[in-house]
Amino acid sequence: MTTEGGARNPGAPAVPRADDRDACVVWHRRHLRVPDHPAVTRATAEYDVVCPAFVFDPRFYGDEALACDARRRFLHESLTDLAEQYDDRDTALVFGHGDPVDVLATFVDRGWDVLATADATSRYGARRDDRAADRLGVTFVDDDGLRRAVDDPREGWGDHVESYFRSEPTEPAPSGFGAHGVESAVGVDAVEERHEVCPAKESVPVGGRSPALARLDRFLDRIHEYPGSISPPAAAETGASRLSAYLRFGCLSVREVFRRLERDAPEGRGKELFRDRLYWNRHYTQKLQDWPGWTERAVNPVFRGLYRETHDPELVAAWREGRTGYPMVDASMRCLRETGWLNFRMRAMCASFFGYVLEQPWRIGADHFYEHLIDADPAINYTQWQYQTGLTGIAAVRVYNPRKQVRENDPDGEFVHRWVPELAAVPPEHLDEPEKLPLALQEELGVRIGEDYPRPVVEFEAKRREARERFSALADRASEAATDPAIRRRLSLSRRGRGPDREDADDAPEASGQASLDAFE
Repeated sequence: MTTEGGARNPGAPAVPRADDRDACVVWHRRHLRVPDHPAVTRATAEYDVVCPAFVFDPRFYGDEALACDARRRFLHESLTDLAEQYDDRDTALVFGHGDPVDVLATFVDRGWDVLATADATSRYGARRDDRAADRLGVTFVDDDGLRRAVDDPREGWGDHVESYFRSEPTEPAPSGFGAHGVESAVGVDAVEERHEVCPAKESVPVGGRSPALARLDRFLDRIHEYPGSISPPAAAETGASRLSAYLRFGCLSVREVFRRLERDAPEGRGKELFRDRLYWNRHYTQKLQDWPGWTERAVNPVFRGLYRETHDPELVAAWREGRTGYPMVDASMRCLRETGWLNFRMRAMCASFFGYVLEQPWRIGADHFYEHLIDADPAINYTQWQYQTGLTGIAAVRVYNPRKQVRENDPDGEFVHRWVPELAAVPPEHLDEPEKLPLALQEELGVRIGEDYPRPVVEFEAKRREARERFSALADRASEAATDPAIRRRLSLSRRGRGPDREDADDAPEASGQASLDAFE
């Protein structure tokens, strides 16, 4: 390869010309690892020179981006770890900054090919990948358990995923990466400084493959405790796998985790439950692959525009800030804001409360979660928000009772007392309905309901009845809409029908096929 002079994009790496087109760049996006990376494996098998690269996209920084600084820091830590993985393989990870298509065009203009993984994405990511394919001829490599370019991905889907999970993870070819001679245009520290990344969340795990592998080891050692740590939020903080952020950024592949689970975990309920979560991960990622619209509009057209007329910014603010007067909701929302994490049961409860009880448009709540979650995965976040707020028309109406959730999943008040300190003096038996504390007891405890802690912003039982009446009135139209082949295909890979529609739906295990995700954290 020879050097080519001339003006270049200041955010693009310094790229030598590939004389014989034997060189390619592997464009890292979500999969921040070297092992079991399909594009890396293919590139090292087919090219003499391989340059791994990551492009910092300004669109993912700033106030308009749906990403908190803690998630950006997790990304940066994962990239630092990825650079070390490449150092160990005698090559260098190269960084650019700017529109990824413009930056990668520098490689293409000098005779390099571009390879990347085929990722399920939506919104800006989908448009970016389309531009990259059209303008640069990027080759997107898939080996992630998803089905593409088939008439109906549901046919044989389970066998396909099973085969993927049990197949051998891939590795770079022994020939290695060659000497790419490319110089980075920017570094991780410079990007943090340029975009003023300053995380404020607490207890956020460190990003990267090495921390991910250590966390996986710890989880497998105590997987027998997992079933009892699924629903209680305080127990889930340490008892859930907490691998979701690492899977979201691809520090580990889902296949790697599955194979370690099968090899190292003892047989039992914990192993069975977590195995199911890995299948559900692929299930919901397949949904986004099939229809990127999950992140933008209700999957069942009957529910598009639902709650538009009841949108109340003050109710939205109360929910976001954890001052609804429902302690379990408020503790959960504050935990989310302060740590970037929440166990699945509490995520589902907060989504259900936002839609069914507060009667607010689902996208506002889903985007808030996506902004604050360290493990924000569009495939899981947005599909789950649609299921938990009843927008499918085929699943049970699951109106989680936040009072019942306190009694059953925080009976000692550990979670509520931590995140709603104004109720720290209130005995656990009163945390489900603090508004009913006798005035004399409030005086004794030094807690004034309505002043120190708000009264409920809405009356739960009345709103639950209204929600059931509203969705019952729309049920026939929603079911009819769901018979449309395109809509039905989007709704289910497993062809599940309606689950039980019970007054205590939050107690109905597997009620709509969604409870199987109750611990995928």
